Amino acid sequence: MAGRAGGLHRHMADITKKIGDLDVFPLSLGGNVFGWTADRDASFAVLDAYLEGGGDFVDTADVYSAWVPGNKGGESEEIIGEWLAARRNRDDVVIATKGGHHPEHTGLSAPVLKAAVDASLRRLGTDHIDLYYTHFDDPDVPVEEIMTALDELVRAGKIRQLGASNISPERLAASMDFAEREGKARYVALQPHYNLVSRDTYEGDLQDTAARYGLAAVPYYGLASGFLTGKYRPGQQVDSARAQGAAKYLESERGRKVLATLDDVAKERAAAVPTVALAWLAAKPTVVAPIASARTVEQLPPLLAVPGLELSEAEVAALDEASA
Repeated sequence: MAGRAGGLHRHMADITKKIGDLDVFPLSLGGNVFGWTADRDASFAVLDAYLEGGGDFVDTADVYSAWVPGNKGGESEEIIGEWLAARRNRDDVVIATKGGHHPEHTGLSAPVLKAAVDASLRRLGTDHIDLYYTHFDDPDVPVEEIMTALDELVRAGKIRQLGASNISPERLAASMDFAEREGKARYVALQPHYNLVSRDTYEGDLQDTAARYGLAAVPYYGLASGFLTGKYRPGQQVDSARAQGAAKYLESERGRKVLATLDDVAKERAAAVPTVALAWLAAKPTVVAPIASARTVEQLPPLLAVPGLELSEAEVAALDEASA
């Protein structure tokens, strides 16, 4: 059940990456759009095409998409759960979800965490979550309480592997040290905000901490809300729910330099701009599988092409310089 059960995509085995004991495709499909900009049918189509293209690593969260008027949170998990039931392919998919940010289960106290996990299991229609992240750290709760609760959930068979997201290097190190000292289940993954136009949040102390403890980084906003797809250009209007977030990068000289360099590398390698942006992430130390979402099947090919594009040292350096 490590993500390749049933012999599916055995020819892809040489590109799979390890997160704890999970074997995963090196590009994780983000589920934040399911139940938001992709309805049930569109979500099913994207999930089907991602799996057919060799993917097997789907990322969601219990809060997706509570920000949409009329939604309550959990819509993405429900859609994924319905899809898993309809396709009967649970053992072919590595499901990652996050907890602690749902309107009904906010924070990381032991009772909240346990209730949040049970609610996610219900929505996903499964008896186990492959990779479970604490979505945002809760500084009011001691790491000892968080790690003990997570350990109990792992021992109960409800979670296979643990991850953290949006956490400080200090709290991450304290969590890892406690788990190691007390023989508790430890984090194996870290989900940081990291991309070509947002490097400061991860590079430095947090990246060093991840490397020190051997954590697999699974960056979110890998395409900077769509900016790094290359579809946002000066003077162009883009019809997208995330257009405002993406367009702000165009206003900076760094954003424009990054786009120009991405264009050069993409042209040289006959690759799509988003493929190059995600390949840069994949080339970075600690990064195992960037996350990117697609609301239509047409948006998937550049994402599925990421494992096949290995950038040269010179190409990585050029993008480093443009984004510095």
